[in-house]
Amino acid sequence: MSSDQKSQVMDHFKSGKIDVLVSTTVIEVGVDVANATVMVIEHAERFGLSQLHQLRGRVGRGKNQSYCFLCSESKGDSLSARLDVLEQTSDGFQIAEADLEIRGPGEFLGTRQAGSVYFQLGNLVRDQDFLLQAREDAIRILKEDPNLDQSQHISIKKYYEREGLLQFSRLNTS
Repeated sequence: MSSDQKSQVMDHFKSGKIDVLVSTTVIEVGVDVANATVMVIEHAERFGLSQLHQLRGRVGRGKNQSYCFLCSESKGDSLSARLDVLEQTSDGFQIAEADLEIRGPGEFLGTRQAGSVYFQLGNLVRDQDFLLQAREDAIRILKEDPNLDQSQHISIKKYYEREGLLQFSRLNTS
């Protein structure tokens, strides 16, 4: 649909000329229709909890009771645990944290949006305070010794050079 067509359909939906709107997840962005009371999300297992939370927020903006139905043909403990979170809370921060814990963060530098990060010891949710302190320590070390030339930092430098993970030509520690 063209932008003009989409705009016209949304206007008809807002005014009640259209009773049912079928859409892709583009509906998530900027839609505020107070009289929208029912949403059905097919294949809910394909979405993260935060996105499901955003989608369900498109209904229930008016005075009428609203419902959001999450449909899935998948079965399993992981899906059940994820959907339980949405049943139990509408706090976006709690939902995002649960999503991170259940699905994992995916790749920081890749395209995978879910899955575990393979830390040998740490856990992104459980060890947040420790990881934040480690980050602060790393920033302090790089400010004091940007090329990691001091004797106490040589082993760190060798590790990252050996793994091809770090180049010292330009470090940004701000």
